[in-house]
Amino acid sequence: MSESKCPFHGSTTTPNLGTQNKDWWPNQLNLEILRQHSDRSNPLPELNYKDEVKKLDLESVKEDIKVMLKDSKEWWPADYGHYGPFFIRMTWHAAGTYRTGDGRGGAATGAQRFAPLNSWPDNGNLDKARRLLWPIKEKYGNKLSWADLLVLVGNVAIEDMGGPNHGTVMGREDIWQPEKDIYWGAEDEWLGDKRYGDTRQSLENPLAAVQMGLIYVNPQGPNGNPDPALSAQDVRETFKRMAMNDEETVALTAGGHTFGKAHGAGDEALVEAEPEGAPMELMGLGWKNKFASGLGVDTITSGIEGPWTTNPIKWDMGYLELLFKYEWECKKSPAGAWQWHPINCAAEDMVPQVDGSDQKVLPMMTTADMSLKFDPEYKKICERFLANPDEFGETFARAWFKLLHRDMGPRSNYTTGDYKDVEYIWQDPTPTGKILTSSEEQSVREAISNSDLSVKEMVRTAWSSASTFRSSDNRGGANGSRIRLSPQKDWEVNNPKELAKVLSKYEIIATNHNTSIADVIIIAAAVAIEKACGHKVEVTTGRGDASQENTDIDSFNLLKPKACGFRNYSEKEFAVSPEEILLDKAQLLGLTPSELTVLVGGMRALGISHTGDGIWTNSKLDNSWFKILLSMDVEWNVTGYNSYEAKDRNSGKVVRTASRTDLVFGSNSELRAIAEVYAQNDNNEKFISDFIKAWNKVMNADRFDLA
Repeated sequence: MSESKCPFHGSTTTPNLGTQNKDWWPNQLNLEILRQHSDRSNPLPELNYKDEVKKLDLESVKEDIKVMLKDSKEWWPADYGHYGPFFIRMTWHAAGTYRTGDGRGGAATGAQRFAPLNSWPDNGNLDKARRLLWPIKEKYGNKLSWADLLVLVGNVAIEDMGGPNHGTVMGREDIWQPEKDIYWGAEDEWLGDKRYGDTRQSLENPLAAVQMGLIYVNPQGPNGNPDPALSAQDVRETFKRMAMNDEETVALTAGGHTFGKAHGAGDEALVEAEPEGAPMELMGLGWKNKFASGLGVDTITSGIEGPWTTNPIKWDMGYLELLFKYEWECKKSPAGAWQWHPINCAAEDMVPQVDGSDQKVLPMMTTADMSLKFDPEYKKICERFLANPDEFGETFARAWFKLLHRDMGPRSNYTTGDYKDVEYIWQDPTPTGKILTSSEEQSVREAISNSDLSVKEMVRTAWSSASTFRSSDNRGGANGSRIRLSPQKDWEVNNPKELAKVLSKYEIIATNHNTSIADVIIIAAAVAIEKACGHKVEVTTGRGDASQENTDIDSFNLLKPKACGFRNYSEKEFAVSPEEILLDKAQLLGLTPSELTVLVGGMRALGISHTGDGIWTNSKLDNSWFKILLSMDVEWNVTGYNSYEAKDRNSGKVVRTASRTDLVFGSNSELRAIAEVYAQNDNNEKFISDFIKAWNKVMNADRFDLA
């Protein structure tokens, strides 16, 4: 019998999809990163979730969650009769994928529902947690996104077990397909770790986790080596890359492990495939366990077995007290994983079995837990928390709130919720600016026009300011005019000497017209573009100016572009091509392939290029750059890693130079198709109109108050 095939692409239900473009041309530039999450994937394109969630009865949802937490199911029984620790782990793992390197990961999209996260080894059995939540999601429907629910349930669990909490911001919108644009590492096997240079601190950027398929570190120690001192190095580096300092790291670890237990009751070989690899009859569940009952006391998840504290469903000081009360010895779990047990454990510190029986078991610690006792700095913090329980609770609550909300951006992006009215520096505080009247804006425009600033200077300054925005974690952007502050004012890519000159004039204009420098920067670019094309550029005002005091220099340095194809800038030669870096930046800015194309072409037409490559026109904004790019009058030749020259086919004379991020719009078939549209004689007006729209999209990307 012949195999059934799909008539559209010839695929079958077997893994063999046939030879695809990527197989024939593995180095082909893949533009799919700019096409993620379109309305074609979204079953609710008409839904305005930020409006719907404001109608949600949050207290009713929380009460329903509290009932669910104690409603143990036979198909997945609750440890100690309370699902709280299970859901804290789920929430932690939803948020803990965030990394500062590119702002990707985190809990803001509900991505844990999809591969690869739904099938990561570190997320073992969290598929059951999401199924336990389904009746609540089903009940509240469109008013409660999965992304919000995955965060809210962990906070309710902490509250229900007596723990400190700063509340939940609601307003996260769900995605409807896997986030293929996130780079989780180059390894081709679970728990691989081909991501290091010479030391454990030279972890490949932008990664944060130590191994493929882990959220943070290997709990058994580096590569399963149960050395607490070495584990401390991994813990510190990983938490740092997830925006946490030593104090926050200790508070999160000690506070989170106050609850629940690890599961490693039997041989890990008895656990079957993860959800994405499981057979259809399991209906999206995975990790079927054939050890005894496979449930409750027989559960296998991490391979580590046992509770951290004497009362795993109550907030107390038990974790730190036990850690420092005993000497600990390293042993193997029933599943063969390294873990630590107290020596000569007192009867009162033994822990009841999860099934409510009279059996008592030893508490345990992982090697990562033991690192808090072995590392001198971590130990000092632990001892201070032990002596000051209230400080420990407050530090945990603040760090936990940061963990869950770090990728939501500034408070102006918060929709609703039961969170505390507190402002943190990691939220990039920026005062609200003044919205200018038409006459006030016109006065500013006239002052800018009367200055001696060039089109290039004004456009370059605005792009340098606004293009720091990252849609991944809603950081950066023009609002706050942090380009005038450290560290951004000194970045080489921003031409510090020119920038200082431009900003000194903007400061005078802002003062004289009672407006923000942030708005002057954007208005000036509009004036420059109008001068270059004769078309009106509308501006939305209302930006504020941030202070140096409310700007975390180390944190903002993470936004520094090591390469910017829009400006033909690169610090050095990288392992990935300049055009791939350009695509990555375009995705962080939320651009489509057409917007990317029109912006690069327009900026080159306006004379923006750090190297001078790609400048072929006279700073007039029209479609002549695309016409020249696609001309057959020249032949291009390689002159360096990222440099090319064009020779006239008749004279052999070099007539222009370019970079890879220039020529990709002629060499890549998809981008060339778009470039050809803009190069047509009848599309010059379209080019100008589309450029202005794309430009304003970037300039306003961080204006969450306009949504």
